[in-house]
Amino acid sequence: QVRVVESGGDLVQPGGSLTLACSVSGNNIYSIYDIAWFREQRDMVATITDTGSTELADFVKGRFTISRDNAKNIVYLQMNSLKPEDTAAYYCRADVNVWTGASARAVQRYWGQGTRVTVSS
Repeated sequence: QVRVVESGGDLVQPGGSLTLACSVSGNNIYSIYDIAWFREQRDMVATITDTGSTELADFVKGRFTISRDNAKNIVYLQMNSLKPEDTAAYYCRADVNVWTGASARAVQRYWGQGTRVTVSS
């Protein structure tokens, strides 16, 4: 089974920085396609494709960056210049090509359990 696990959430002061990590693991993974970060499983924050192309929401451009370590199957969200309105649970969503049988594969979508970011003085 595929597991998506977020980490790095914390309490930080306005103007501070955090790095979130999203780890994707499983013994039936063939490949991992797009990985995205969402707030509250509702608002897309950033996405990165398997080839490294990225997209950032307008409300985080210039402050957040997304990167990916394909060897480790980890995606990072570097969050700088944090604002109180960035406070939210951040969720990772991964589109994964998994083995479903001896010679069959399918692309399935997985969500992590979220990590909480609180920006407050």
